[in-house]
Amino acid sequence: METKLVKINNRVGLHARPAASFVKLARNFESEIILKKDSKEANGKSIIGIMALGAQSGNEIEVCATGDDAKEAIEQLSEFLENLDD
Repeated sequence: METKLVKINNRVGLHARPAASFVKLARNFESEIILKKDSKEANGKSIIGIMALGAQSGNEIEVCATGDDAKEAIEQLSEFLENLDD
C-alpha cells in the first residue's frame, strides 16, 4: 500500500466539481483508492464518498492506493489535490 498526506490548499475545499475531477482521474488506475480524513474513509472512485468527507481548506487528507499502479496513482492524485483551483 502506498500512502501520502496531502493538505487541501484551495479556499473552497474538495467540493462537487473537484471531487468529480478526482474520481475521473482515479478511475484511470486499477488500484483501489481510499481517501481518509480524521476517522472517515471514502472510496476514491466515488463522488458521494469523497463529498461525505467534508474536506475543507486547510484539512489534511491521506491518499491511499493498493495495487500494481499504486505508486503512480498516489503521485498523480496527490498532485491533483495539492494544485486544486477554486
